[in-house]
Amino acid sequence: MELEANPQLLWFIGIYAVVMIGLGIYMSKNVSNSTDFILAGKSLGPFVLMGTLLATWTGSGSISGGETSVAYSFGILPSLMLMIPTLIGIFTLYIAAPKIRAFGKYTISGILEEKYGPSARNLASIIVLLAYVGIVSYQMKGFGFILNLTTGMSVETGTIIAAVLIIFLAMIGGLKSVSQTDAISGFLMVGGLVITVPTIFAVAGGWDSIIENVPDSHLTATGGLTNIQLIGYLLPSLFLLLGDQNMYQRLASSKGDASSRKAQLGWLLIMLIISPAISLIAFASRSLFPDIDPGMALMATTLAMPIAIGGILLAAAAAFIITTGNSYLLSAATNMTYDIYGKYINKDASDQKQLRMTKVFIVILGVFAYLLISFFPTVLEVQMYAYTVYGAGITPAILAVFFWKRVNAIGGISSMVVGVVTTLVWEIIFGKPFDLNSVVISVPAAVIVLIVVSLATQKKTANNS
Repeated sequence: MELEANPQLLWFIGIYAVVMIGLGIYMSKNVSNSTDFILAGKSLGPFVLMGTLLATWTGSGSISGGETSVAYSFGILPSLMLMIPTLIGIFTLYIAAPKIRAFGKYTISGILEEKYGPSARNLASIIVLLAYVGIVSYQMKGFGFILNLTTGMSVETGTIIAAVLIIFLAMIGGLKSVSQTDAISGFLMVGGLVITVPTIFAVAGGWDSIIENVPDSHLTATGGLTNIQLIGYLLPSLFLLLGDQNMYQRLASSKGDASSRKAQLGWLLIMLIISPAISLIAFASRSLFPDIDPGMALMATTLAMPIAIGGILLAAAAAFIITTGNSYLLSAATNMTYDIYGKYINKDASDQKQLRMTKVFIVILGVFAYLLISFFPTVLEVQMYAYTVYGAGITPAILAVFFWKRVNAIGGISSMVVGVVTTLVWEIIFGKPFDLNSVVISVPAAVIVLIVVSLATQKKTANNS
């Protein structure tokens, strides 16, 4: 089937953008201090909290990388396996949520500082910025690809539009407005995907026709990947989710533990719908469009369906991207304000000054994210890099705060350093040997160092005393 852009699909993007901007401006009127801006005044009920957790986690990484690229490139079963790390991560956060709320911190760095000291806070802030700016950047580029494919607009123009929308929605009202736009976007995603699955299967001629038109390897358990390569695609999302500052901030912004529990259960149930739906759509796309970029597999289907259904899916895809982008941008700017500006530049800054500086950092980091994406050739590549830098550098240390009493400052900080350095060396200096994502090296290294160094230094301290 030939791909032919349809400019009429721009109407659906335009309507979505107008609604989101209008809602963001309206909600920004309720922001009076930093707690409102960063934690939504700790007022989120289960419905809105569920929507913002869903929308923040499921973005361009899913519809241009993740499930989409894996289903198109390797097959349906490896793609469906990507749901497992998410479910494990949600369940673990469900257990940890009351402890996260009890800390009452704006950032992951603040939690790490309380356990490991100021050095951990500084290192965590750098890791968050390295990872989150990368995540924001591929949301922008993914949006540009989508508009290029579906409407014919240039990738560059589409990327600029995404950058403006992401920066504006993050800056106008912080989490107070982002959470509301996230909730609407989250449920738009669910509706768009549920409608698309049966429609695209009908267009593709049904399951039997689809499996006839895909490579034989796409019906195997690993899709032609070795077991270790498959693990390399599964672990990054798990270790990002387990330590994701965005999720910790959202759990801290709920009205209470009851709201948090209900929201997380709803999030888990909806992921059981969304993740397989993306995989199935991208798998059908492989049958219809065998020669396109894997990252465009899901969005290509908008051109094969009736315009109303294609437009709804396009708006849902925009929702995936914009909501994830503004959430990670807001979170990274929070680190700049509280972990760098408030800690070293202006220790006596008032709450209003910190609020203004957060908005300034949103713009600065947003522009930097826009410039960064030119260094990575594909969305999946930058996704794996960003997830692993964060997952290896932050997650073992932060989980140990909640689940292992014997961890100490030396072990935690050593783990963070080893996780980041191993990732960067494997990806950049060695050039990803054997086509293995760095997560299979850096996460085990970070965990081993965390345990061994903590136990060794405790034993040494005990002997000296």
